[in-house]
Amino acid sequence: MLWSLTKVVLFVAAVAALALGAGMLAETGGAMRITVAGWEFTIGPVQAVVLGIVLLLAVWLTLKVLGLLGAIIRFLNGDETAISRYFDRNRERKGYRALSEAMLALASGEPRQALSRAQTAERLLHKPEITTLLIAQAAEASGDRKQATEAYKTLLKDDATRFVGIRGLMQKKLAEGDREVALKLAEKAFQLRPRHAETQDILLKLQSDAGDWSGARQTLGAKLKAGALPKDVYRRRDAVLALQQARTVMDEDASIEAREAAIEANRLSPDLIPAAAMAARGYIAKGDAKHATRVLKKAWEVLPHPDLAAAFAEIVPDEDAQARLKRFRTLTTVQPDHDETKMLLAELLVAAEDFPAARRALDDVPTRHPTQRSLAILAAISRGEGAEDSVVRDLVAKAIAAPRGPQWVCDKCHAIHDGWQPVCDNCGSFDTLSWREPPATAATSPALAELLPLIEPRPAPEPEALPPPEPPEPQPPLDEIARRAT
Repeated sequence: MLWSLTKVVLFVAAVAALALGAGMLAETGGAMRITVAGWEFTIGPVQAVVLGIVLLLAVWLTLKVLGLLGAIIRFLNGDETAISRYFDRNRERKGYRALSEAMLALASGEPRQALSRAQTAERLLHKPEITTLLIAQAAEASGDRKQATEAYKTLLKDDATRFVGIRGLMQKKLAEGDREVALKLAEKAFQLRPRHAETQDILLKLQSDAGDWSGARQTLGAKLKAGALPKDVYRRRDAVLALQQARTVMDEDASIEAREAAIEANRLSPDLIPAAAMAARGYIAKGDAKHATRVLKKAWEVLPHPDLAAAFAEIVPDEDAQARLKRFRTLTTVQPDHDETKMLLAELLVAAEDFPAARRALDDVPTRHPTQRSLAILAAISRGEGAEDSVVRDLVAKAIAAPRGPQWVCDKCHAIHDGWQPVCDNCGSFDTLSWREPPATAATSPALAELLPLIEPRPAPEPEALPPPEPPEPQPPLDEIARRAT
C-alpha cells in the first residue's frame, strides 16, 4: 500500500515538473531557425524539445526496423528460426530480469513477490529446470504447500530435473514427518545419483530407523566407493550394521543366519563388544567352544567387559565353582590390572568360598574407584569372612550411594543407555555409544535392591512377640550372593 502511494506521488511530481519546465521554456520568448534545402523553419523552445524527443524515437524505431530486416534476410537465406529469435530476444531479456528479481526477493525474505516474479519468468522463458524450482521454493517459503508439491511433480516429467523434483518431495515429506514415503523417495533418488552425499546420508538414516540393515549396508558401501568414508570408519560401521542384522535374524529364530551374521560382524570389528558376545554365542550354538573362547579372549584384550564374561560362562554352563575359576584363567590372566578383571576374579573366588583370596584379588578397587558393584562384592566378602553386621550394613549403604560405574554412554549427547544399540535414542546419532564412566547419578541399582535383604541381617523381634520355635530359615548360598551382586 505504501509503495503504491509512493509511485502515485512520484508520477504526479514528474508531471508537474514537466509542465513547469514547458511553461518556463514558453516564457523565454526565444525562437530557433532551421534552414534545410532552401526551406526555413522557425520553432519555439517547447517545439524544439518535442522535436528532439521525436528524433530519438525515430532513431530507435529505425534500429528496430533494421534488425527486423536483417532477421528477414537471414530467414530467406535458410535460417528458419531467425525471425522467432528476433522476437524472443526481448522476451528472454524480460524473463531473465523477472528471474533475477524473483531470486533477490526470495533471498530478501519476500516469498510472495518472489513467487509472482518466478511465475512471470516461467511464462517468458519456458525453462522449468530454473523457474519451476524457484516457484517451488518460493511457494514453500510462503506456506503454499500445494503449489510447491505441484511444482516438484512438474520437475519429475523431465529427465534433467527428475532428481531435483524427487529430492524436493523427499525434503518436504521429511519436514511433514512422513518417513515411510521419504524412504521410498530417498531410494529412488539414490538410484538416480548413487554418489550424491546428502542422499546417501538421508537414505542411511531412514534405513537404520526402519530396521533395513541389509539396505543400510549397501548404502554404506556406496559411501565408501564415493570416497565419503575412510576405510576404517566404514569397517566399524559395517560391523555395527551387520550386528543389528544378526539381531534381527535371531529375532526371527533363524539361528544359522544369525550366527553367520554375528560372526561376520565380529570379523569386521573384533573390538565391538556386542558383536564378540553374539559371535561367541553363535559358536557355542554350533558346539565350537574353541572359536568361542578365541573370540572372547581377543575382545577381552581390547576392553574387559561384563558381557564378555557372561558369554564366556555360557561355554560350559553346568560347571562347579572350582572348575569355573580354573577355566576363567583364560580371561583373568589377560589385563590383570584392569578393574573389570579384578572384580571378575573376586566374584569367582567368592563363589568358590575363598574369601581371603577374593579380597586380595579385589585389591584396592573399592577404595580407589568405589562403585555399586565393587562395594557389593566387598560386602559379600566381608559377610563370608564373618564380619560384624554393622560392617556389612555400612558397606551396603555405601554401595547404594555409590555411582554405578561404566555404562553405555553416547559420546555426542552423553545420554546413558541400559544396553548397547547402534543409534542413540536421545540424539539419533549413529555408532556413538561407548563403554565408559557416565556423569554421577543418584539412581539405585535394582540388583543391589535385591541384594540388600540377603546381606543385611533382619532385626530380631521383641521377646514378647517371639513365635514358637521353628527350624532356622536356610541362608542363601554364597555363590548365589556373588551372582546377584554382578
